Amino acid sequence: MKRRNFITNAGGLLITLPSFARPSNLPYMDQIGIQLYTLRKEIRKDLKATIKAVAKAGYKQVEPYGFPSAQSIEMIKEARKCGMKVNSSHFDWNSVLHPEYKGVLPFKEILSLAEKHRLSHLVIPYLAEGDRKNLDGYKKVSESLNQAAELSTSANIQLAYHNHAFEFKTMDDGKSGYDIFIENFSSKMAFEMDVFWVKLGGENPVAMIKKLKGRISQLHLKDLKKKSGIPNFGKVTPDTFDEIGDGMIQMEPIMRIAQNSGIQHCHVEQDQSPDAIASINKSIQYLKSKSF
Repeated sequence: MKRRNFITNAGGLLITLPSFARPSNLPYMDQIGIQLYTLRKEIRKDLKATIKAVAKAGYKQVEPYGFPSAQSIEMIKEARKCGMKVNSSHFDWNSVLHPEYKGVLPFKEILSLAEKHRLSHLVIPYLAEGDRKNLDGYKKVSESLNQAAELSTSANIQLAYHNHAFEFKTMDDGKSGYDIFIENFSSKMAFEMDVFWVKLGGENPVAMIKKLKGRISQLHLKDLKKKSGIPNFGKVTPDTFDEIGDGMIQMEPIMRIAQNSGIQHCHVEQDQSPDAIASINKSIQYLKSKSF
């Protein structure tokens, strides 16, 4: 993280002291979240200690993954014990798209459990390759998500779809899967926009937020390593992910335009890191330092 420091000479020793910067005036900082998938390895080792580390870093809410697994419910409980809010969670997309699969919990049951655990948002985190082979596949997915959104709205829960980069790949008639979602999602179905994947898919996150004003419920703030190849619709190497402030995506204009676009929550996320605890600390400290 780039920070200004005051350096003084005391008895021949160089001492570096942090500058007294004003508190961040970026929007969402009073409720800034973290997508706990960032810390999945640490959570497997020691869930309680990891959640405490998240709270200590200064995050105000968490977004679990894998709801309603026993682990995800423990994440919710521990986060609230540490004074953090839990508004949203990712969950198994097959409950909406493939309820016929063995062992898949019906979406109505997931909604009931979400109500029980006081969630206001549920997010489809991924789309399997078999469901996105062509534009007709995306249209079919849209229909299923719209039906699920009708149910979730009745339960006062906002359903949203989290993008990756593959949705932006041009297919038939010069359209992408994301174009299909934009055209076909009902007013009750929202987007959880991940700015990293938008950028990697060759689109401008700020322009996309403006285009979808009023239709994005949440943002994932994630930085892309400088000089990464764009667009990239396939797999990426672990070092493609970077701490906020170190990569190529300017988060300040994204967060400011988000404030005027009806977006409710912003969550930091970093899919890969050799030291996830250090990474989430570095990212939030960068955001806290922004006072202009």
